[in-house]
Amino acid sequence: MPRYKLTVEYDGTPFVGWQRQDNGESVQSVLEASAARLAGGPVAIHAAGRTDAGVHATGQVVHLDLVKDYPADTVRDAINYHLGRHPVAVVESELVGEDFHARFSATGRAYLYRILDRRPPPALDRHRVLWQPTPLDAGAMAEAAARLIGHHDFTTFRARECQAKSPMKTLDVLRVTRMDTEIRVVAEARSFLHHQVRNMVGTLILVGQGKWSPDDVSRALAARDRVAGGPTAKPDGLYLTGVRY
Repeated sequence: MPRYKLTVEYDGTPFVGWQRQDNGESVQSVLEASAARLAGGPVAIHAAGRTDAGVHATGQVVHLDLVKDYPADTVRDAINYHLGRHPVAVVESELVGEDFHARFSATGRAYLYRILDRRPPPALDRHRVLWQPTPLDAGAMAEAAARLIGHHDFTTFRARECQAKSPMKTLDVLRVTRMDTEIRVVAEARSFLHHQVRNMVGTLILVGQGKWSPDDVSRALAARDRVAGGPTAKPDGLYLTGVRY
């Protein structure tokens, strides 16, 4: 059976998350339904990583197997046609070997978190950024972010329901930059714990507000206790931007 690797973008606002669930439409379910229209039967789609309800993607990677050997562009265009009204699009499609797996073959993942810190709320980017009506100190946030880079026990930034076997992760990049009234946080690692990026961003916002210092972030990391960390940032501003293989 030919295997296809797809790069997918989506607006996560109307979905219950990536994973197929009983309580509403998911990105996985609408993609599988669209692929089934092409294949003429059920199709299972596997992703590089699950995203929560409201989280977006510009570079999610998935794979699927089809009985018939179609040109890669045909698979892309047919799935996009059958997606119809859903805010999901296949932007790239390629044939890969049967040993490729979207999740298990991945060697790195990248996320972007967007924060709009201005007095007026967003209009065009509503549900696509986290709105903070007061300015944040991006420089202090960047200094604090540097304290989290490296190999650590990230229990403080791990959701209680996280199913990972170990809280030990290596954070390769955690970069904070400002672009006019938008602060962007970029996080890169081989893999992340559940809610790790959103919990780190929630903590960095405390620093940006002047409520915490970078030293407080170091102490929170060392505590290895979720209670010691900052709040979980909303899903609105989070994007899965790329997967490395």
